[in-house]
Amino acid sequence: MTVSGIYLVTSEPAPGTSLLDVIDAAVDAGVETVQLRAKHVSARDFLDLTGATADVIAGRARLLVNDRVDVVLAARASGVAIDGAHLGQSDLPPAVARALLGRDSVLGLTADTRAHLSALDEAAGIDYLGVGAIHPTSTKPDHPAPLGVAGFADFAADAPLPCVAIGGITVEDVAALRRAGASAIAVASAVCASDDPGRAAADLLTAWTSAGEGR
Repeated sequence: MTVSGIYLVTSEPAPGTSLLDVIDAAVDAGVETVQLRAKHVSARDFLDLTGATADVIAGRARLLVNDRVDVVLAARASGVAIDGAHLGQSDLPPAVARALLGRDSVLGLTADTRAHLSALDEAAGIDYLGVGAIHPTSTKPDHPAPLGVAGFADFAADAPLPCVAIGGITVEDVAALRRAGASAIAVASAVCASDDPGRAAADLLTAWTSAGEGR
């Protein structure tokens, strides 16, 4: 299942702006995938946020949940449409998550090192890898050493799955990352912390589209 274009990972919005408004504006601008990331909220609050986010997206983009397969299953049991999940290296094993979520779900996995590539289980049915950090980022302070565009290109060339670039990415990086083999560009603060998230998302999408036309 292809994940492409601009991919929003939620983070703290700009003061005076609600996260749901940010998501709505980003999807309106053309964001194709939204990953709901909420590391420090209770399962119940995360479940409520997932339902509210699904209502805002209303089928206009894919909705993935970060880490919490239990929240995906609970949301689906409540009738909420969730497309899948994104896992970190310390979350459920991908094969277990795939068995719980079903074959039609989108399943992503963070992969930052060559060891992560070597450990990939092709039978787990992972759809894409989230690869970074491209640059230092405050959104994930425990990230590994930044890859840069060249490091990402080398990693993506050896990866057996589509690679989504993530980590401190700005609009100026998009074209180079697409040329380096990124199947999608994941951003958090570049959109969520913007005073105009719709414009920020639109600018990222324009850069992505322009880079594709020049290939």
